[in-house]
This record gives sequence, C-alpha cells and structure tokens, in this order.
Amino acid sequence: MLHVRQIETIDELAHYRMAWNALLGETRQATFFQTFDWFEVYWKHFGHGQRMRVLVVLDGDRPIGIVPLVIRTESTRAGEVRLLTYPLDNWGSFYGPIGPNPTVTLRLAMRHVRQTPRDWDIVDLRWVDRTGCDHGRTEGAMEAAGMAADEQPWDETAVVDLGGTWDAYWRGRSKKWRKNLRASLRRLETLGRVTYVRYRPEGAARGDGDPRWDVWEACLTVARKSWQGSSETGTTLCHPQVEPFLRDAHAAAARCGALDVNLLLVDGQPVAFVYNYHFHGRSFGLRMGFDPSLAGAGSVLAWRMLEDAFARGDDEFDLGTGSLECKEPWYTSLATSYRYTHFPMSLRAQTLRAKRWYQRRRFGRGYLAGSKTQPHVA
Repeated sequence: MLHVRQIETIDELAHYRMAWNALLGETRQATFFQTFDWFEVYWKHFGHGQRMRVLVVLDGDRPIGIVPLVIRTESTRAGEVRLLTYPLDNWGSFYGPIGPNPTVTLRLAMRHVRQTPRDWDIVDLRWVDRTGCDHGRTEGAMEAAGMAADEQPWDETAVVDLGGTWDAYWRGRSKKWRKNLRASLRRLETLGRVTYVRYRPEGAARGDGDPRWDVWEACLTVARKSWQGSSETGTTLCHPQVEPFLRDAHAAAARCGALDVNLLLVDGQPVAFVYNYHFHGRSFGLRMGFDPSLAGAGSVLAWRMLEDAFARGDDEFDLGTGSLECKEPWYTSLATSYRYTHFPMSLRAQTLRAKRWYQRRRFGRGYLAGSKTQPHVA
C-alpha cells in the first residue's frame, strides 16, 4: 500500500541514506544538489531556523520516491511568512523529487501536505524545471490535492549544449570573440608556461574520493585576489559566512564523484578557476574567478574547460543564473525555472497573492521572481 512518511530530523533521515542514493540513480536529470550528502551538509550549516519536512513515499516498506522539503521563514511586505519549499536555496538552478516515478511521488506528497496539520503559510515549490523534466507534474500534483497552484517564472540560467562537436560549437562563436580569446592566450604565454588542470574524481565508491585540498586552496587563493575577496554578498567562494559550508560540500562532492575543479596555471601558479559540480554527464558552474592583473585569464580557462568537456563526452554545462550578459558569448540557450505556489485562505497568504498579481500587472508575466535572490546565509 502506498503511503507517506514525514521525516523531521537528520538522524531519522540517515536511515534512508541508501534508499535515497539508490533512487537518485534513477532520477531524471539528477544533480549533486539532490544527493543525500549535499542535503546533509546544507542542513548542518543552515538547518537552524528551519524545520525539516522530508516526505518519503513508500510502497509497503519500500521507498519509491522522496520529496525533500523544508519550512523556512522569509520576510515580506506582508510580514514574516513560513514557506514550505525545496531546500535548494538558490545554490543551483533546478530541483525536484527524487526517484523514477515523479508523478506518483509528487501526488502522494502533496496529498500528504494537504491532509496534515498546516504549520506553514504558503507552499512555494521553486526551481522547477517545467520544460526539462517536470512537464506539468508539480502543478498537476498540487491541483489533484486540492491546492490551487499559481505558476510564475523564477529565474533564468545559461546552458551550453555539449551534444555536438567542439568544432561546430567553436565555429558558432563570433569571429571577433575567438580572435580576442587567442590574443588573451598569447599574452598569458609571454608570462610563462600556461597549464590547464581539471580535477574530477570518480568518487569513494570507486576508490577515488580524495578532495584534493590543494586544488580547493588554489581556488580560494585566486578568489581572494579577485573582486570576490571584498564582496559582501555572502555567496562567494571565500566569504567567511559560506566558506565552511562550501568546504564541507567540497568533501561531499569528492565522495560522490560530483566534484569538478578547473584551474589555469602560469608557471605553476593559479591565475583562474572554475569550480563546478558534475553529475551524470551534466555540470553546474558554482563559482569562477581570475587574477584581475591578468586580463583574459578567466576566459582562456573557460575555453579550455569547455573544449575538454566536449572531448570527455559530457552532455551539458549549466553556467548558472545571473550575469547573463557576461555569459552570452558562451551559452547556446537559456533555461527558465518556475515556482508553483499555493495560497490558502488566510489574510497573509492572500495579501501575498495580491502582491504577485500586482507585480504581473506592472512587469508582465515574464517577471523573474528569483533573479535577484541570494542563497541563505543567515
């Protein structure tokens, strides 16, 4: 018989680690952010002030799907609002249920949410890949549970399709841009030997889970020299508010075989980095940086990294949200994530619903609600 078990502590959730990992292997377009290991690290650093609501869908005693949710409080013009949402927190581009049966998993999870006592103000499922793998499942599950769902674009991310050949992709870039890249490489070569290094371990299960702290420190060294060293956003690789979290996530990614670190060296010294997570053929660019005294170093590294990704047979590279104008020479398409929100009949929820209606009237339906948000660092 199909039923849902609600998990509220990390200790209880740990009993489902093996089941989570097994289901993840059957999840379409899964990412490192959907691994148990990432969630465990996230909860360790940001679980305070939030409540866990991981819903495990079972067929008898056998888990067939998992919907990781959290209840977190956000400040709005209507006051503080308790959101039931995914835990991604803008660290990645997309999120969703785990397992090979997302339709059944979402429908049972939303029915459970509808039938259990409400300790949230709104259900706000963000980062949904509507066109890539969701295909209406989230909205359908909420509607089937009697929770009217409001759809809104959340954010845009830049994507490089790696399904063709490097030569075809390279020819698709502008002639002037390619010329500038070659000129940047020549300038770097006048300073010393230019070396590209990519570290992508296969994971602890294959005896290759070394986090290589030397490559981590190399990235931090470059980040501190760049604009990130003085940034106050709280989201950069070297920011003291998130560096411990990203350090633990680095070790977890190495264990999972999801780490992908790219470095450009001049005479053995790091001058640029691109720090990614790689999972099942798809990469996500978390952060990048370069020595500001060496113009073009970051672009040369991105060039080498993508050329190598084509050679490895990777499927896709997600350059991430934000700064799309800087990514325009690289990406082949833009992908939009969506949010699906249920506003129950309460004064606060309906006030928020009215605010969203006003935003649409003012900015149009293409307004991206999450485009200026930052990951949780409180």
